[in-house]
Amino acid sequence: MTQTQIQEIFASHTTEPVSIDAIVDLTIDLRAARDFGGANVVKHLQDHDLPVADPRKTLFTFDCNPGGCDQKYAINQHICRQYARTHGIPIYDINAGIGTHLVVDNGLVKSGDTFVSTDSHANILGAIGAFGQGMGDIDIAYAFAHGTTWFKVPPTTHVTFKGTPAHNATAKDIVLRMTKETGANGLLGSAAELTGPYTTRCTQDERLTIASMGTEMGAIILLFPLPGHTTHTLPAYDHTLTIDIDGLPPQISRPGHPEDVTTVKDCEGTVVDSGFIGSCTNGRLDDLRRAAAVLKGKKIAPGRILKIVPATDAIWNACLREGLLQIFKDAGALIGSAGCAGCAAGQIGQTGSGEVTVSTGNRNFTGKQGKGDIYLASPETVAASLIAGYITTADAIPTRPTTFPQSPQGKPSSKLEQPSRKPSMHLQGKAWVVPQDNIDTDAIYHNRYLTVTNIAEMGQYTFAGFKGYETLAKQVQPGDIIVTGKNFGCGSSRQQAVDCFKSLHVSLIIAESFGAIYERNAINSAFPILTASDAIQQITTGDVLTADLNTGIIMNTKTKKKLQSTPFSSVQRSIYERGGLLSR
Repeated sequence: MTQTQIQEIFASHTTEPVSIDAIVDLTIDLRAARDFGGANVVKHLQDHDLPVADPRKTLFTFDCNPGGCDQKYAINQHICRQYARTHGIPIYDINAGIGTHLVVDNGLVKSGDTFVSTDSHANILGAIGAFGQGMGDIDIAYAFAHGTTWFKVPPTTHVTFKGTPAHNATAKDIVLRMTKETGANGLLGSAAELTGPYTTRCTQDERLTIASMGTEMGAIILLFPLPGHTTHTLPAYDHTLTIDIDGLPPQISRPGHPEDVTTVKDCEGTVVDSGFIGSCTNGRLDDLRRAAAVLKGKKIAPGRILKIVPATDAIWNACLREGLLQIFKDAGALIGSAGCAGCAAGQIGQTGSGEVTVSTGNRNFTGKQGKGDIYLASPETVAASLIAGYITTADAIPTRPTTFPQSPQGKPSSKLEQPSRKPSMHLQGKAWVVPQDNIDTDAIYHNRYLTVTNIAEMGQYTFAGFKGYETLAKQVQPGDIIVTGKNFGCGSSRQQAVDCFKSLHVSLIIAESFGAIYERNAINSAFPILTASDAIQQITTGDVLTADLNTGIIMNTKTKKKLQSTPFSSVQRSIYERGGLLSR
């Protein structure tokens, strides 16, 4: 029996028989780790004292978080850079773009080769007739160290695209239709060979779009034919599948499930808040040219935002040379640095609760790109929908965009319950002394948690990044009092550095002095603070204190000593008693 395409590739990379379901040790031509997971790969190698088999066939790609704008990503990237310097491993850094596209465009992987990466869409390499596979940190560490790893030879499904799609259908529409036919697991554990007249006409960019969504069908890989490869007799295949694309119109995937696909016409009129063009599926130059053709001379509908992220820096620069970036900017779009963007939660492309987005990505799982509802579509459909303000096709853009429907203002759900009675001017609690000066707001409430808007959730992050006090938030009890040094709350203006103590139900902060903005923030949110010049010299953790906000007298019930602080001013008292500056 003749071999399938996947068997041919495997056979050229192992000495073992490649019968279906056989487990073979496969030579890996190129192995990569991304900033997401790369640091763990390094850790595995170091913990097990493993070498790097061949640095020339090994690389790091930093595509999840171009710019290192997330501190955890920045740390991981630095770990990988240090390791790469020591071992002579090439890096495609934060200015390069998506790793899977870079290895194709730079000729690092060619037809018939094998490639592994910590990227679940590494099987996009099927677009050039190569074997690519996404793997976990342990797998990649093994491949780094040995240049090989084990695989089970998968069965193959023979897929034929039948007919010619409508003039306004694109490769994205074709693969969405295929995803609908297979479902989320219809190709589970299987390779697929794609055939039919449509596949022979595809450009490389179109092949990359189609191959990129194999993972969303459960497939090991979607393979376009190798040069000189001939179609096998049917007994070589595990299954056959014919997908009728004759006259196929533009398609769209409804939120939550990439396989929940229908025509754009069926969703036409759905109001959108935002759009995204990019990802490994549709961030190629052809994709951006087609989006620009729709956007040229037009404006994004009022109140909407369109985010565009080219797949690689070379594509970004080509857009610059061709004037595409100017078209995007003139239309009102935001253009990001090359990379994965919102799909990896590391760049632009995230959504807020209730936000409706139409995106060229390959996944729209609930929570994948934030809390919004994400539709998947082609670049043309995304561009047209953002001009219209609702989901539509490029040939049905209205002369005037839709406006947002009026909706009633909801009450915020983030504030803590406020007591119905008048707040007490006499407080008592156990003291926690933090004997340091100049404790800044990053130490109090780090900027990595600034996206938290619910005050009730903030308390757990109090002092989370402050060395020596990381566990204080778990120890503090309601009513306790924080005692600290000079210039407490210096630095940024973040309100969260006050609200986190409210979340913990701390009753009072006594400091030798406060940062000017922090003092205002505390007063305006009706959170009690007192200034006492020698507080940390006279109070010890565990002392029980009483404080009179009117007189400023603080009594240490353990030592029986009085400490004079600055009492509440009339303005401070008024704001405190009514529950905050904004309360009536």
